[in-house]
Amino acid sequence: MKANLTLLGVLLSFIPSSGFAHASTETVDKIADWLAIFVISVVPVACVVILLLIHVLPEKIAERRHHPQKEAIQMLCFLSLVFGGLLWPIAWLWTYFKPLGYRMAYGTDKHDDFFFEAVHRARLGTLPSDELGYILGELDSIAARRILPPELRRARDELEALQSNAPPPAHNSKGAGEA
Repeated sequence: MKANLTLLGVLLSFIPSSGFAHASTETVDKIADWLAIFVISVVPVACVVILLLIHVLPEKIAERRHHPQKEAIQMLCFLSLVFGGLLWPIAWLWTYFKPLGYRMAYGTDKHDDFFFEAVHRARLGTLPSDELGYILGELDSIAARRILPPELRRARDELEALQSNAPPPAHNSKGAGEA
């Protein structure tokens, strides 16, 4: 590797410099001015945009994972911007850890949006029947611990109606000896 660099240096030293066109100082000054304007105006804006995109990552992850306290994580991300990013690691950790007593207290560890998304998927027919049964069980578990809000009650009723209209799952009727 060192020999290759030495050979490159020797070859570059034989290139005559008088054969190349030299730019005038005015052209170099214009290029330097435009480069300075670009660096002064675009780079700080790009840095702020990147900082904001990174700063809302815990909020987006909590939303995607249906974290039950995603609104609180969103507020913590906002407060972290106000306090110079000091609270951001806490929001990041909170995103990946669900509260210990939440399921015992509320009957589920999912945000209400999870159930609304399930209703939407069931309407489209993309929700498997076993997952539909699981979601109905979750809603029953919530109802056993607290009164279901009207939106969740409507979602549960719609899921139950969709489950009763769904065809039964296909089972393999062949025995072990048949093939």
